[in-house]
Amino acid sequence: MGFNCGIVGLPNVGKSTLFNALTSTAAAEAANYPFCTIEPNTGRVAVPDPRLDSIAGLAKSAKVIPTQLEFVDIAGLVRGASKGEGLGNQFLANIRETDAIVHVLRCFEDGNITHVDGSVDPVRDAETVETELMLSDLESLERRVIPLEKKVRGGDKEAKAQLEVMQRVLEVLREGLPARSISDWSKTEAPIARGLNMLSDKPILYVCNVEEDCAGDGNAFSEAVAAKAAAEGAECVVISAAIEQEISQLGSAEEKSEFLETLGLEEAGLTRVIRAGYKLLGLLTFFTAGPKETRAWTITQGSKAPRAAGAIHTDFERGFIRAETIAFDDYVSLGGEQAAKDAGRMRSEGSEYLVQDGDVLLFRFNV
Repeated sequence: MGFNCGIVGLPNVGKSTLFNALTSTAAAEAANYPFCTIEPNTGRVAVPDPRLDSIAGLAKSAKVIPTQLEFVDIAGLVRGASKGEGLGNQFLANIRETDAIVHVLRCFEDGNITHVDGSVDPVRDAETVETELMLSDLESLERRVIPLEKKVRGGDKEAKAQLEVMQRVLEVLREGLPARSISDWSKTEAPIARGLNMLSDKPILYVCNVEEDCAGDGNAFSEAVAAKAAAEGAECVVISAAIEQEISQLGSAEEKSEFLETLGLEEAGLTRVIRAGYKLLGLLTFFTAGPKETRAWTITQGSKAPRAAGAIHTDFERGFIRAETIAFDDYVSLGGEQAAKDAGRMRSEGSEYLVQDGDVLLFRFNV
């Protein structure tokens, strides 16, 4: 499992509280002062998926293992982080190692909790962090362009292709736009662009941290963020980190459900955050099922069957023969693997098959 989301934002917006609730631990200290988090905390969380229990019930599995996402709690950024302000360089490096950004924004007023800029304005805060990411990218690319130009003058074709991609990204950054705003890379350019590992190219999920009585519908602050996210094609989720932390401290699922009901909420905000993070990374889930266990596996959308097999074990991919495949709806409606097979709904798929979300797979391989 190599997919992770970095939780970022200005100091005192609720990042560590959110992380603690997500991972149901107290691993990340939460306090009312900047840079409370210095070293990034990491935790894995199960991706909620009711299909898993349905499959496990039919397969009479002894164990149920959900797929997971990794969340990294990264210390608060401040204006000037790209120039090293507030331990900025270290924190930017931590963000660079993640696959996507979960940007927590303060969308509540509270005189007891200080704001580094003296007032609550989540759109401004989002732009502050985005600017620091873009400035860091700009500085990084400008340093890398000079040696490439020398190689190009020497006739290096690979360097020429890299330089052309870099120059296009630099153009966009100098216009004040993030690298992710470029969406029309060619097939040859796309891998080069990904290899640049730009901070502002990472997909982003805005998490609006609101006061408890706004956890259901949000408020004026979160509406402004939602409008910004829609304009950018980004994801946006409204939660109350304080409520989520209370939920995480409850014991049983029944207690959590009752607590949510008293607040008039259908589901925990963290469930939406996890699902949105999964969507943000362009992931899908396939399942394996049997008497020992039913398990969910994570792969990127557009993956072929051998790559899905490799998510289980590299030997499965190396010796891939075929994938016995049952669509989730067929598996459940017909009553399990044998019934689906008897009804002719189990398909034998080869190495070119694109795995679909919800597929129940049995891999045949020979090493």
